[in-house]
Amino acid sequence: MSDIAIEKSWQVLQTHGADIAPLHMRDLFAKDPERAQQFWREGAGLTLDYSKNRILPETMGHLLALARAARFEQKRAALFAGEKINITENRAVLHMALRDHREHIYKVDGKDVMPLVLAERARMKSFCADIQAGKRVGATGKKLTTIVNIGIGGSDLGPAMVCDALKPYWREGQRVFFVSNVDGADLAGVLRQIDPETTLFLIASKTFTTQETMRNAQSARQWFLQQGHSDADIAKHFVALSTNLEAVSAFGIDADNMFRFWDWVGGRYSLWSAIGLSIALTIGYDNFEKLLAGAHDMDRHFQQTPMDDNLPVLLALMGIWNRNILGVSAHAILPYDQSLHRFPAFLQQAEMESNGKSVKLDGTNVVGETCPVIFGEPGTNGQHAFYQMLHQGTDIVSADFIAPACSHYEIGDHHAKLLANFLAQPQALMQGKTLAEVKAEMKQMGVAEDDIEKIAPHRVFPGNRPSNAIIFETLTPQILGALIALYEHKIFTQGVIWQINSFDQWGVELGKQMAGAILPEISVSGETKPKASAYDASTNRLLDHLNAMRFGKERGRS
Repeated sequence: MSDIAIEKSWQVLQTHGADIAPLHMRDLFAKDPERAQQFWREGAGLTLDYSKNRILPETMGHLLALARAARFEQKRAALFAGEKINITENRAVLHMALRDHREHIYKVDGKDVMPLVLAERARMKSFCADIQAGKRVGATGKKLTTIVNIGIGGSDLGPAMVCDALKPYWREGQRVFFVSNVDGADLAGVLRQIDPETTLFLIASKTFTTQETMRNAQSARQWFLQQGHSDADIAKHFVALSTNLEAVSAFGIDADNMFRFWDWVGGRYSLWSAIGLSIALTIGYDNFEKLLAGAHDMDRHFQQTPMDDNLPVLLALMGIWNRNILGVSAHAILPYDQSLHRFPAFLQQAEMESNGKSVKLDGTNVVGETCPVIFGEPGTNGQHAFYQMLHQGTDIVSADFIAPACSHYEIGDHHAKLLANFLAQPQALMQGKTLAEVKAEMKQMGVAEDDIEKIAPHRVFPGNRPSNAIIFETLTPQILGALIALYEHKIFTQGVIWQINSFDQWGVELGKQMAGAILPEISVSGETKPKASAYDASTNRLLDHLNAMRFGKERGRS
């Protein structure tokens, strides 16, 4: 379809949005006893309730028409066919192949990539088995029981989140740490807790040139040697997750200890690849396979299910509706499971790096808005932090509430209390409390009339605030795989509708380039640096002042 069809679909939605604006969700629920059932879907072990959005049945028809006008189904087919939909880097996007078990052929440049995927997966399986059995040991013959993953972005957030989420599945005696920040405090804090004789370092960098990762890797290498080990021992304690064999070898890592992935694997979609070696070593390779299987289940659901029953599509359309039609500029990820405490941070990168774009595929500016601000915190912690703003703030924030029916940690009635809050918070956001209800409640409590008039306005909740609920039985590796893939495909769907490239990230480059230019001007060992003059007045003055503060020398600009 043409851009005219897309524009017309947007216009229809905007008109419809104006019609819906006066409606309140509490009234919609009151008028339609079947509302919850109507906006309820299941797939790949997950249940989605999207009834607490300010929508009508015809809203969904208009949103689905928009997706068709954006040629969603054709774009989805192109994704799975291995077409180079990442047009700015001329790359295919095929992370789905990493979790397939040879059910399908995935081609890049006409060649099936599944043999490569399965071969690397077999190497990972063998490596994990050898570590677990003690066939691969450290330089002093001790078993390698501690993993330190050094990466950043997608090489850190995904594996760290998954390992935290799946602690009930950790191998006995296993420890794992993640280092990402170039701030020395991050690495130092880990090095204080580990034994070099039993530690395996995983250096996760596709190019093996990522500044933060390689600085941390070099410092870890230096620390390891300072503990009495030799250069020859590096091969037994360091593994590379990379594509750059030359740089890996120069570091001292044996080629047999390099695990590969490919340029059609984006960083924030890479936990399914060799980047997931920390996961496989921590929870065991069999459970890593179950994680892949859950994501594969969601891939099949996304690829084969009609749009009006398709969980990622529906979640994406709710986001489009709230962001573009109702003007909601922030979206909260609220897992009611402490195991998922890193999930909001993981989705911050996944969504904001993917769809935080303002230029369309054709190089023209986007009309309207793209990705909202993504943030979140586990319940009930978030309730005592930012929920005040969600309920009574001047900005409306949409939210995804996520919860398992059963916990791995059933202590007394803890999980029942957690689930009560999981159910109550979206209900309160939707329903609210009117001034009349507040006054009646206060009167029943025996509050004086003067106090009622004074205090009642502060206790009003406007309600009508949108949310989705995602539930599942228990957080298993398979369910977690499906949950992650749900959001991956949601991101893709929204990118199609916004007509942007969800798979590049040029926005991270400018700051990195500037940091590279500034780095030589930072005083490292007390040497005197000339006054800065190459930058704007603010940066020059900050640079000079920082250099002076670092070594106690008065070098501030006059």
